[in-house]
This record gives sequence, structure tokens and C-alpha cells, in this order.
Amino acid sequence: MTRHDLKVPSREGSSFDCYLSLPDGGGKVPAVVLTSAVFGVDDDIRRIADELATRGFIAAAPNLFWRDGTGPLPMGHERASKRAEPRLEKIAAGEADLADVLASLRKQPLFNGRAAVMGFCYGGPYAILGPKRLGYDAGISCHGTQLLDYVGELEGLGKPVCLLWGDQDVKAPPEVLDAYRAAAARMNNLELHVFPGILHGYTMRANAKAFDQRAYDFSMARALAILDTLL
Repeated sequence: MTRHDLKVPSREGSSFDCYLSLPDGGGKVPAVVLTSAVFGVDDDIRRIADELATRGFIAAAPNLFWRDGTGPLPMGHERASKRAEPRLEKIAAGEADLADVLASLRKQPLFNGRAAVMGFCYGGPYAILGPKRLGYDAGISCHGTQLLDYVGELEGLGKPVCLLWGDQDVKAPPEVLDAYRAAAARMNNLELHVFPGILHGYTMRANAKAFDQRAYDFSMARALAILDTLL
């Protein structure tokens, strides 16, 4: 595995940072783009990218907060939630970034041309938006937020999407889970998993109160299984 920070050209005329972790070997493989929580491309996101690369996939984690000049922030930092607002506008701006990351990945010799989005918390909606309209082939969301605003984007979406939450996630109240349970009941390509007793942020080791190894392992296994279909 090799890893480095990449400068991705933006269609806005500038560029932004993207952590890139590449697998060993010479065969062409799919990519997974990690869209982070409000804390940005921190040690947790980099660790997940490296783990996916060791399993044979290209992993890229763009800084979705580059427009305000900030990088990763520590868990609980007061600026983190503020820089993600207004939420719907910031997520919409990030769509261009994901399209630019995909264009940049196409220049990687190892890339086979197929990619998934794996979103965490703030980045969760891109698991739907990526395959719906940004050229991605699949989406995975772990404890995604604001997703009630994007349930309508599932209409007409035929690519695989996997959503994972804990049933104690304060960012996924019953109305969110019920909306996606109803969608999963009528869509063969939508996979929904709700873990009993699990809190918001269960994949983030920096969040010692919420991190859960079993839920993390299950989520990574589902992500790897979806990436295997893109080989």
C-alpha cells in the first residue's frame, strides 16, 4: 500500500486536497471515495482508507471543507458543526467536488473505471447522490445525517445503495428509519441495516463512547462486498 495527499483540480478554478491510498499490485481495481463527517479527513478517515487499500481497492478521501480554508478538526471542535451549515447548500457544493474527484481518479493507472461513495455522518447523503447523478456505481452510508431530505433521490435509482445506522442514533430518529425501511421494502437495490443499541458515529474510534467494533466490522464487510461487485 502507498499513500499520499493529492491535489484535485476543481471546476471552480482552484484545487483541493484529497488523501489517496493505493493498493499493492498491478491489476486494475475499483475505487471508493470516502466522504467524511464534519471533522474532515482526520485519522479515522485515513485509517479506513488505508484499510480499504490493504484489501485491494483505491481509496480517496477529499477535503469537502476546502472552500473555507479548513482541514481536519478534532472531535467536538466548535467550528466543525458551524462549517457544515447551511447543510443542504454545503452538500450541494460538494457534489461538484465528488465529480472532480472521480475525474481525477480516472488518471490513476490502477483505476478500472468503477467507483463507490462511502459516506460518514455529514457525508452520508453522497451515498445516494453519487450513484444517482455523479457517475458513481454504488453508495454506502454509515450513520449518515440529513438523509430524510434525500429519500426522494432514491426514485429511479437502480444502482446499489447500502445504508447503516444504530437504532440509538440521535441523527436518525424513527421518522428517518421508517422512511428508509419503506423504501427498502420496495427497492431491490436498497440495503438497510439498523444495529440495536448502537449510537451515532459508531465507526469513529475518536468517539470512544460511540465506537462499536462489531458494527464497524459489519459495515466494512458490506462495503467490501459491494466493491467486489465492481471488480
